[in-house]
Amino acid sequence: MTKRYVSLDVLRGLTVALMIIVNNPGSWSNIFPPLRHAEWDGCTPCDLVFPFFLFCVGTSMAFALAKYDGLNGGALKKILKRGGLLYLVGLLLTAFPFYPSEAQTDPSLSFWENWMNWAGNLRLVGVLPRIAMCYVVGSLLALWLKRTKKIWGAIVALSVLHVGILLAFAGPEGAFTLEGNAARNIDLAVFGEDHIYHGFGIPFDPEGLLGVLTGTCTVLLGYLVGKMIRNSSGSADPRMSQLELVSKMYGLAAGAIVLGLALSLAVPINKALWSVSYVFYTAGWAMFVLALLIYLIDVKGWQKPFFPFKAFGMNALALFVLSGLLMKINWRYIEWDYTAIFGGSEAMSLLFAVSFMMLHMIIAILMYWKKVFIKL
Repeated sequence: MTKRYVSLDVLRGLTVALMIIVNNPGSWSNIFPPLRHAEWDGCTPCDLVFPFFLFCVGTSMAFALAKYDGLNGGALKKILKRGGLLYLVGLLLTAFPFYPSEAQTDPSLSFWENWMNWAGNLRLVGVLPRIAMCYVVGSLLALWLKRTKKIWGAIVALSVLHVGILLAFAGPEGAFTLEGNAARNIDLAVFGEDHIYHGFGIPFDPEGLLGVLTGTCTVLLGYLVGKMIRNSSGSADPRMSQLELVSKMYGLAAGAIVLGLALSLAVPINKALWSVSYVFYTAGWAMFVLALLIYLIDVKGWQKPFFPFKAFGMNALALFVLSGLLMKINWRYIEWDYTAIFGGSEAMSLLFAVSFMMLHMIIAILMYWKKVFIKL
C-alpha cells in the first residue's frame, strides 16, 4: 500500500466517523445547528458527510477498476455483485430486527398479519441503497467511457437530465420545492407511499431514485480525482510531484466550489434533491480535504496522528453497519437513557455522539491490529 492509499483511507475514515456522530446524537431534540441537516435548501457541515462518502467511493473505484481494460464480463459480474450486496446489506439494516415493535403491533391482528403490515411499510431505499446504485452506475460508465473527457461528458449529461426532469415534471408548487419536485412523484409511482421516507411531514425520500443521477456525478467526480492521483507520475523529487498534485487538486476544488455556488443561483443547493449545485459544491470541499490530507500525510509525512482514521477507513462499511445495529438494539431492547449520564443539553448530546464514535474507533484499531478487514 502506498502513502496515497493511506490518504484515501484517512478521508474515508474521517467521513464515516462523522457519519456516526451526526447519525447518533444523544438526543435528536438537542443538536448543535452545524450538526443538523439544512431544513431544505442550503448546506450545513452535516450535509457534507454523505457526499464525501460517495466521493470516496469514486476515488476508490479508480484503483479497484484499474485492472479492467474497459467493460467486460468479469468487470460487469464484480460490479453487479458488489452493488447487489451493498443494497442487500442496506435493506437488512433497515429491516433489523425483522419484526414489528410493540408500537407497530395491532392487538386485534395475528402475528403474521402484524408482520405483513410491517413488511408492507418497509423503506426500500436509504443511505446504503443509494451508495449501491450510484456505485453500479458510476462503475459501468467509468469502464465503458474510459476517457476523462467522455466521463466529464457523462457528468454534464446526467446533470442536465436531472434538472430537466425536475423542471419538466414539476408540480404547481415549484420544481425545487418539497411538495412539487418530480423526484417525490417518481418514488411514489415506483415504490408507493408506504415504502419511502416520511420524515419531512409528507412522503418524500431524500435517497430516492432520481437522485441516483446526480449521486453518480459525485461518484464520477471522485473517480476522476482518484484517476488523477493514480496516474500522477513521479519525478526526480517525489515530494515535488506530490506538491504539484496537491496544487492541481486545490485548483479543481476551488473551481468546483465556485461552480456549485454559481449554479445555485438557478438551482438551489439542496441535499434532499441532490441538486446539481450541491454535487459540485460538496465535491469541491471533498477535493480540498483530500488535497490537504495528501499534503499532510504524503508530503509532510504526518501519518501517525491520522492512524485511528486510517484504521477506521479500512473497515468503513463494517463500522457504519455496526453503528446502526448497536443503535437499533438499544432502541428496541435496552432503551438506555443517555441523559442519566450525559444530561440533556446540546453539549451533552454531542458528547454522547463522540463517545459512541470513539467506541467504534477502538473497535477499528483492534480490527486493524488483528488484520481483520471486512469488504464486499
